[in-house]
Amino acid sequence: MALAVAAERVAAEFEYSKEDVNRGVQAFIQQMDEGLGKKGATMSQIPTYVTAVPNGTEKGLYMAVDLGGTNFRVCSIQLHGNSTFSLTQSKVAIPKDLMVAKTSHELFSFLAKQIELFLKVHHEEHYQSHVERRASYVGFGTMRDENIFSLGFTFSFPVQQYGINKGTLIRWTKGFDIADTIGKDVCALLQKEIDALGLPVRVAALVNDTVGTLMARSYTSPGKQGTLLGGIFGTGTNGAYVEKLDKITKLKNQSADAGEIDDSTGEMIVNTEWGSFDNHMSVLPDTSYDRGLDAGSVNPGIQMFEKRVSGMFLGEILRRALIDLMNDPSVPLFSDDDSSRNDISSTTTVASDSPLYKQWGLDTSFLSITSGDSSYGLKATRQALNSDYGVSAASAEDAEAARLIAGAIGKRAARLSAVAIAAVVITTKSLESSAPDGVVDIGVDGSLVEFYPNFEEYIREALRDVPQIGPHGEKRIRIGIAKDGSGVGAALIALVADKKMKGTHETTRSTSFGGFMASFFGGLNRTIRYRA
Repeated sequence: MALAVAAERVAAEFEYSKEDVNRGVQAFIQQMDEGLGKKGATMSQIPTYVTAVPNGTEKGLYMAVDLGGTNFRVCSIQLHGNSTFSLTQSKVAIPKDLMVAKTSHELFSFLAKQIELFLKVHHEEHYQSHVERRASYVGFGTMRDENIFSLGFTFSFPVQQYGINKGTLIRWTKGFDIADTIGKDVCALLQKEIDALGLPVRVAALVNDTVGTLMARSYTSPGKQGTLLGGIFGTGTNGAYVEKLDKITKLKNQSADAGEIDDSTGEMIVNTEWGSFDNHMSVLPDTSYDRGLDAGSVNPGIQMFEKRVSGMFLGEILRRALIDLMNDPSVPLFSDDDSSRNDISSTTTVASDSPLYKQWGLDTSFLSITSGDSSYGLKATRQALNSDYGVSAASAEDAEAARLIAGAIGKRAARLSAVAIAAVVITTKSLESSAPDGVVDIGVDGSLVEFYPNFEEYIREALRDVPQIGPHGEKRIRIGIAKDGSGVGAALIALVADKKMKGTHETTRSTSFGGFMASFFGGLNRTIRYRA
């Protein structure tokens, strides 16, 4: 009984009430508005210069590359025009020495070489015909570019973006350290090496994975309603959404080298960087376990929202809660029933080298396992404790205590996720602007929303708690998985950039996304399906 009571007490610390949700939504909206008006705000609200979303009718062959860490992926995406696509891809590990090379050239020439190899293997005919045409044009001026691949470059490192295909590296992360690259335009660096190899490729767009998620969902989503928000709820969390251009007032003070803004839609996708919401901790929930995690992190005081929502951190929160109970002599967690708790070392059933004793030692996947465990006596949870965490002979009561606390941590993360979604829906007036029973479409990706038991339902419960949404509004919010934002999403952004560069849109058309996309693709001799 003591264990059950103690577990319930700890779980109660993670309750996030209806009142908490609504305070969070109002603060989130306020910080979104601040980020639209100035640089240096808690939420960055980064303009992406992407001013249109797809409607599923787009056709064409585009390329995408993804430098997200220790691997480099090259893709070609054939858009079929019926909300479906075909994807061809290859992946290669980045050599360790190139991650810490002396110059940008060493890394980016390697990346360009991978693009060349991909073209030779998967698009040999296109590549060879380009080489032949290029040779025939020597001395006769510039080649026409209708046979050039437009490429979306997903670059998952901090950049300051100045245009749809312009962005300077702020700093390296994930084991990269090439000082020569800091402050340089990464698109230009890649294009230089592509041109040196004479490849038929133009770097058309610099892509954030959340923006790619939004674009991928908008292309594949059912119906005529465009996607409002792309959200990542996985190892990390972030979101990008469609905002009115006149609300992004900080664009009026952009630097002289910033890219040109196409204002014909009156809208632009904004990368919120919402992981940093409420870094000053005015409304976010805070427990001793959250504080301990933050203090032991590499960036104390930063990304406070993400540290309560994303999969990178939920396992560590649970680990700290379990350790606190294990260290409490009055609580018989993971201990022999017949032994005195005065000598913890002699009574514990946890191996001395258990990952539970190590920072970040408990993986968030364990939360999914135990929260979804319906086996007799919580057998699946007990097996995971034994095989992965060195807890021998865990009792059903031990497993139930872990399950209860894990469930509370996961539910809090989902309700916090709903705060971000609700804030975007409310501030954009999406429920008001669509038809009375119209759908607000949201694309999501990430291990939490895809695999954590009941994560979406917990989000929906919290959305119903928000008066501006309520039960009727919650039913009108359609949440769908959007896969491969760094692939198909990046290709779609390259498509938008490509059409913008070629100037095929009509500036007198409707300022809605539907009108803009119709003007993009109206010259392709096919029926356009408009987005509302």
